[in-house]
Amino acid sequence: MPSLGGQKLNQAMRWKDPDQNAQAYIEDVRFASYGYVHYQIVERIEVDAFPVKQDGFVYTPATYLECWRQRHKCHHPDWVDYHRLLEEFDVIGKINRDEIDEVWLNAFPYGGYYESRMAGPGAFWCNAPPLERTDHAVKRFVIMGFSYERGVGEMLEDLGHRAESIMQRVFRATKGKENLWERFIRYDLTHPRLAEVGNVHFAPNSERDYDWGNKRKVWSRCDVWYNYPDLSGEPRLVDHHEWGAGDMRGHHVWWLRHFPHVEGKNAGILHN
Repeated sequence: MPSLGGQKLNQAMRWKDPDQNAQAYIEDVRFASYGYVHYQIVERIEVDAFPVKQDGFVYTPATYLECWRQRHKCHHPDWVDYHRLLEEFDVIGKINRDEIDEVWLNAFPYGGYYESRMAGPGAFWCNAPPLERTDHAVKRFVIMGFSYERGVGEMLEDLGHRAESIMQRVFRATKGKENLWERFIRYDLTHPRLAEVGNVHFAPNSERDYDWGNKRKVWSRCDVWYNYPDLSGEPRLVDHHEWGAGDMRGHHVWWLRHFPHVEGKNAGILHN
């Protein structure tokens, strides 16, 4: 940013270090998945440029600072040109050569990235519309969009919504009590005295979005998911102390650690 003494944008704005964010995220995901998911960054590319939007618009350092200081001057539509990014960095080639499994895009506010977006053959809704015209990839893959204005808690939120989309897809043909995903995400506000783990935005006792610090005690059977596929067990009283007392990162790690992670399957759906 020339007008800010040549500093990088995140440094000038006193935002987060994306490399530190990434390493902390890797460790949180490894811990939350009981070691099952252990990311490795196999290639890191730093680009001294603003990404091109879908309509061809590109910020300059000056116009971006004007946007940040006067939000009504930010460009709309905001979305980035994903196909240009995939082509410029040979992403699908790297997927097809089995060099990478997914992509993490780190940017600034109004960078134009979805939190997560699925591409490849058979791609489906993953907290964003599937990226079309990517069927030449040999497999589906997810493109994450992180903001280095934010922290690891928000990165885990992106992953949480990705997980919600995928689990809804997995159980899309399962009805009634056999739909274990619908049971997993119960919280007291929608299922009084029948709360289980809740969802990304609602802990078992939440009364509104992002209400992870609610001190109200409610009955929940969240613990039974640690013993999956055995879901017998009695509910107990829980409150915000279980999931970090209002801390976003604490809640999301707690929530993800309740996902089943054992071998086997039932009705064609894996236990893991």
